[in-house]
Amino acid sequence: MKEERIEKMNPDCYHIPVMLDECLVGLDIKPDGVYVDLTYGGGGHSREIVKRLSTSGHLYGFDQDLDAMKGAMKDDERFTFVRSNFRYIKNWMQYYGIEKVDGILADLGVSSHHLDEAQRGFSFRYDAPLDMRMNQAGKLSAKDIIAKYTEEQLADILYYYGELKQSRRIASTIVKARQAKDILTTGQLAEVVQPLMGYDREKKDLAKLFQALRIEVNGEMKVLRQMLANATDILAPGGRLVVMTYHSLEDRIVKNHIKGTNKTDNDGTDAQALIFGRPKMSLKQVNKNVTTASAEELTRNPRSRSAKLRIAEKI
Repeated sequence: MKEERIEKMNPDCYHIPVMLDECLVGLDIKPDGVYVDLTYGGGGHSREIVKRLSTSGHLYGFDQDLDAMKGAMKDDERFTFVRSNFRYIKNWMQYYGIEKVDGILADLGVSSHHLDEAQRGFSFRYDAPLDMRMNQAGKLSAKDIIAKYTEEQLADILYYYGELKQSRRIASTIVKARQAKDILTTGQLAEVVQPLMGYDREKKDLAKLFQALRIEVNGEMKVLRQMLANATDILAPGGRLVVMTYHSLEDRIVKNHIKGTNKTDNDGTDAQALIFGRPKMSLKQVNKNVTTASAEELTRNPRSRSAKLRIAEKI
């Protein structure tokens, strides 16, 4: 049964949750179950999950961002905030004495809060310090990458993480520009690369450039793979893994992970477990085709346009 749409969000929620109904249905929430929201953000998804839990149920919300911690739900015994990178989900569940969980949600998109907070440097809409750290205590910033990476290193991350066809030319232009003057802000970076970007694709290519830097700063691809492996391992049989992606790199990793954990020989033996000596970890995708935003969802939340939702169940 489809969950009733939530029209009015909590005023403390600074991020409108993407595909809220679809995520709640995908989690198939049991009132007494244990759930994990790996990307707490403004708490939009978490608040609605908690509403569906009894006093015996519990939700753990992960986020490494200080702003998320400050705005986290308080005074609800059904909720625990964990300020940590979501790659450590297994370690933290062991710390809290939880062996298995009934559902895990991960919304991999950058929150509107991050994009709107100019000083965080996530967006080219503002002239702000080149930062892009999800964890403000992290050592590597976008400024460091622009200042210190070799031309080849820059070209590689722009090509693989931004899928920019002119990655070599852009990298060369950045290196030449920084030799004359330090590139310290998002505005300075955008000005340096602007001549290489056609008028009809300027915003799209700048978005790809900033995406590539953000992924490198936060090690997102490696962290995502680690999270998926650990999340799958602690899911209880019948538990749900619900992951929302926003670009092809993420979606490919999630799709391949779900498929990869369910490859078996003809006799039903897990082929990967035999070859690599790993314990069997099997998932089956619940939604046959990836779920995308409905027309109603797009009207309510335009940033859901690029979202793809994959729902898997532990066998």
